[in-house]
Amino acid sequence: MKSLPSKALIIKINLVFLVCFLVAYAALLHWQLSSVYHEYTASRPVTRSSCECNHKVETRIKMKEVLEEQMVNETKEILKKMVKHKKPSFLKEMGRGMKIGMVNMEGEDISEWRAHGQITTVQVEKVSELLEWNDLFPGQVDEELEEMDNRPTCPEIPMPPVYSYSYMDMIVVKMPCKYPEEGWRRDVFRLQLHLVVANLAVKRKRGKNGKMKLMLLSKCRPMMEIFRCKDLKRREGDWWYYEPNLAKLEQKVSLPIGSCKLALSLREKEINVYDISNVESNTKLAIRREAYATILHSSATYVCGAITLAQSLLRTGTKRDLILLLDKSISEPKRDALIKAGWKLRFIRRIRNPRAEKDTYNEYNYSKFRLWQLTDYEKIIFIDADIIVLRNIDFLFHFPQMSATGNARSMFNSGVMVIEPSDCTFRMFVQHLREIISYNGGDQGFLNEVFVWWHRLPRRVNFFKNFENSNDVIVKNQLFEADPPELYAMHYLGLKPWVCYRDYDCNWDVGFLRVYASDIAHRIWWKLHDQMDENLQKYCGLTRQRKIELFWSRKKAEEMGLKDEHWKINITDPRRYTS
Repeated sequence: MKSLPSKALIIKINLVFLVCFLVAYAALLHWQLSSVYHEYTASRPVTRSSCECNHKVETRIKMKEVLEEQMVNETKEILKKMVKHKKPSFLKEMGRGMKIGMVNMEGEDISEWRAHGQITTVQVEKVSELLEWNDLFPGQVDEELEEMDNRPTCPEIPMPPVYSYSYMDMIVVKMPCKYPEEGWRRDVFRLQLHLVVANLAVKRKRGKNGKMKLMLLSKCRPMMEIFRCKDLKRREGDWWYYEPNLAKLEQKVSLPIGSCKLALSLREKEINVYDISNVESNTKLAIRREAYATILHSSATYVCGAITLAQSLLRTGTKRDLILLLDKSISEPKRDALIKAGWKLRFIRRIRNPRAEKDTYNEYNYSKFRLWQLTDYEKIIFIDADIIVLRNIDFLFHFPQMSATGNARSMFNSGVMVIEPSDCTFRMFVQHLREIISYNGGDQGFLNEVFVWWHRLPRRVNFFKNFENSNDVIVKNQLFEADPPELYAMHYLGLKPWVCYRDYDCNWDVGFLRVYASDIAHRIWWKLHDQMDENLQKYCGLTRQRKIELFWSRKKAEEMGLKDEHWKINITDPRRYTS
């Protein structure tokens, strides 16, 4: 009988089997890990330890977090610096889906506008800071030389490629405002932005969203010369909303950018085209609301001038109405004479110039602003009562407000000007009577501060009777004598012909007025006077006071021994002997 193995032996045999199993399992595990490791390292050019890989991943994560935090901080700083003007409340009434062009809106938070349509930034090259207002509106221009030289005479103002933005429904622009700096209105960059917006508007193709919408952001009122007062639909804070008359706006932007170039050529053939077109379409134009106008705002002294002006206009064949503004200080007999001369009378309440001395000529010359209340007319050509018209000037009705001839510096002369009546323009004048300072103390200076952007007409439509040098005397006297006339209108500066003896120009007898003296121009006025009805001529008499003044000025000229010796001329004027 065999003996059984002891318990201890059995335990030892089991331990041996367990150790073998563990060794085999460990070997198998090591082989699997090695395979994975080699596959991983074979796919990488450089082998890294697991520590190095983990460190690299951690570094990248930290760098990404730092960059993201930096970008967030920078964005926050930019947003802090950006100005946010609350969009106008009435914008929500315009609906959505518009194509909106943004001009000069850099630095503005425009995020709120995205709810109303697609935003496009209009790229504009800013005009050079070296370009000054006087470059656009030079004080002196030789028009005869200008006509002979066809080269461009105006500097360039950069415009965007407007056809690239012709699909816009709305233009939003931020306008600079340097008020109250002196001359803030004559800011070339401000003008550039106005012209950019105007050009974008007129080149717009017809869209599905109705009229062209212009939204201007400015503390200052936008330029009335470009965006008409009557086209302003809403205002809210610094927002000005316009729906422009595109036909009228297109006419304005088609003209030169300043007085550096004539709005109307002096070439005879071009002016004749205007004359012929007016004659052929006289019937059509007669129903248009256009008129000539003048004003008597100071005294009855200019009644004779107004009568002569009306007669000169009628002799040119115009069919337009002649409107005269006056108040009840003009006597009834004189009113009747003015009506007989051709004027339709409009009675007004005079407007006092707040800076004028009492009882001076300028005291009530702001009454000229009443012209803008003639809203039953679409366009007015104003003519001072010391002017006579020698040729038909109906072609001036083709030009927009403000069109006039040049004066000194960058200013226009208000003796002949094309205006467009508007109640809101008149109200603006009245509201700013004291704020706007006239450079010459009169209406001309005031209007030049309102209409800084204007269109230059040839000086022959408002030709000054003055002589700055000896060359002027020869050239101007030749123009005065031309038959048929080469001048369209003559402006009698200085002492007026009807307050002088008809024998000669009494400006010769007063030292500081001699620059206005011309016997040839004097005779032209009197020739027109003599062709008038005798019942009208009697309103060009001399007062007793004026006769005394003429006597003393002749005596003074004699005492001074003035070499022209006009004081020696024998006076034959019958008015010398009438009361």
